[in-house]
Amino acid sequence: MKQILVTGGAGFIGSHLCERLLNEGNAVICLDNFYSGSKKNVWHLIGHPGFELVRHDVTEPYRAEIDEIYNLACPASPVFYQYDPIQTTKTSVFGTFNMLGLAKRTKAKILQASTSEVYGDPAEHPQHEDYWGNVNPIGIRSCYDEGKRCAESLCFDYHRIHGVDVKVIRIFNTYGPRMAVNDGRVVSNFVVQALKGEDITIYGDGSQTRSFQFVSDLVEGMIRMMATPVGFTGPVNLGNPGEFTMIELAEKVLSKVGGKSKIVFRPLPADDPKMRRPDITLAKKELGWEPKVSLDEGLDEVIAYFRQVLFQ
Repeated sequence: MKQILVTGGAGFIGSHLCERLLNEGNAVICLDNFYSGSKKNVWHLIGHPGFELVRHDVTEPYRAEIDEIYNLACPASPVFYQYDPIQTTKTSVFGTFNMLGLAKRTKAKILQASTSEVYGDPAEHPQHEDYWGNVNPIGIRSCYDEGKRCAESLCFDYHRIHGVDVKVIRIFNTYGPRMAVNDGRVVSNFVVQALKGEDITIYGDGSQTRSFQFVSDLVEGMIRMMATPVGFTGPVNLGNPGEFTMIELAEKVLSKVGGKSKIVFRPLPADDPKMRRPDITLAKKELGWEPKVSLDEGLDEVIAYFRQVLFQ
């Protein structure tokens, strides 16, 4: 039995990861300050003999004896990370600094949940891990983009200077059950609007593209990354290389939900990337990983989840 710390463990992705780790026989400390996470996401885990829920902000040091750290703590939706951008930067930078210090002291492996946002509005397509990105360092999204880029820098410096066994993944758009109704990301926005009979809001002309991976595929990739040998640090892209325009996604959601919702267009927010698709060659080679859940399958699950949340 490994003692595993999951920061941001009550979040959408973190809760699925905690569940998987417990099912594999590990002891899990779920650390969260509940800024964007929710106790509801892990309520079903409370009472499990291997599960411990701790309210804590990672910008403050935390002490425990652990074998592995999954550092997921940071709001990932623009709605949440732009609400308090200074706190977002602090969470990415100070939080990662504190977790790396804990990993150094306990000799634990640490997986850093970075993001495709480190590529910014990319001039390279699809995005490969060697691409340095095209990020506005002073824009409204920079608290998240640059915070995560700095966190990656800290990880590699701790690896080079202190020998900490770091594993860095770059997560592309992920969706699934337990997303918040007010999450603000495109899949949840479209599904909730369609279920409520509201117009589907597309920002821009709808030609911008995204790639969508289901949460179970991401969790599988994270666990495989953590299991890689000492010295393999990444970064590794984890995402679904299937690429869809916003109009295609909206039409797919409408066809599944039905109703009379129409598609309406609004101005594109500043620094919103025009295209996003991962090159997952490295993940296939080093992790033997690629996503299994199609967008159609995943949307069916998400629609069923939000239908229950909204109407039952």
